Amino acid sequence: MKRTQTKKIKIGHITIGGSNRVLIQSMCNIKTSNTKDVIKQINECAKLGADLMRVSVLDMADARAIKVIKKHTKIPLVADIHFDYRLALESIASGVDAIRLNPGNIGDDKKIKCVVEACQKHHIPIRIGVNAGSLDKSVAKVATAENLVKSAMKHVKILERLHFKDIIISLKADNVSHTIEAYRLASQKFKYPLHLGITEAGPKSIGIIRSSAALAPLLYEGIGDTIRISLSDDPKEEIRAAKRLLHDLGLYPHYPTLISCPTCGRTQVDLIPLAQKVLTYLEDHNINKKIAVMGCVVNGPGEAKTCDLGLAGGHDEWALFKNGKVIRKVKNKDAYQTLIKEINRL
Repeated sequence: MKRTQTKKIKIGHITIGGSNRVLIQSMCNIKTSNTKDVIKQINECAKLGADLMRVSVLDMADARAIKVIKKHTKIPLVADIHFDYRLALESIASGVDAIRLNPGNIGDDKKIKCVVEACQKHHIPIRIGVNAGSLDKSVAKVATAENLVKSAMKHVKILERLHFKDIIISLKADNVSHTIEAYRLASQKFKYPLHLGITEAGPKSIGIIRSSAALAPLLYEGIGDTIRISLSDDPKEEIRAAKRLLHDLGLYPHYPTLISCPTCGRTQVDLIPLAQKVLTYLEDHNINKKIAVMGCVVNGPGEAKTCDLGLAGGHDEWALFKNGKVIRKVKNKDAYQTLIKEINRL
């Protein structure tokens, strides 16, 4: 898949843009000054595959907490700043790796310049985050794709006038078509890395669908350097969803693949919980294999012949197959452990 070439920018020890892989990120849903819980959440997300994490900075306690958090985490940290430029300065002093803000909403030119100079001194990039729900009213009142890009352009020009070009851009809406159109237009207007996402995507059941509907076409076209699948859920679910999406698009190759059938009247085994249990094991252990859990032997091994291993259900038993060929039959009670043992032999 050909990627749109964007400016390479360092965030801590990682690089975003250029031909680098699409980075995965999420945001802590705990007040940042609660350092113990925030550190735990960041490290859990990092273990799952998060490349960077964002934290909200509501007050000085949050900004100063970043210094503690940085000592106990390894992935880059992004500070989310609104309105008060002093929070950005304190976050930078605390060692944050990137700032998310809109220059136009933190005050006059003098305040903006203070933040930019601090970022330049510490080699910290700025993400300009444009949201449809908080569109810059001096640019437009209606959140069309064109107006989202115009709003981003206004903030980009503020930074460029100060000779600052370590910029990342996001243009998020809760509308799929507006989001796709905005990012397509932005990829033509800017050479800066783009952070993809749907804002306010909702609970997991709809948020993953809504986010995938918007992000998959863009990623397939080579647009996007980092993504967040925003969910009304635990941040760890955002990381899992992002990895699955990138994997299915061929952008995250070293990851498990599980296929399983939706079941039908021929199914005589309890397939659904077994499939979920197998998926959890594969992802928890990051086993880069293709595994199948199929409901019957009528077409199970045939449909899953490209899999490394699989099970196809029968009457209180399963057929264990490898590369489409049945190896042996196993009892229902032994199916999971037998499959896991064979997976670990691969």
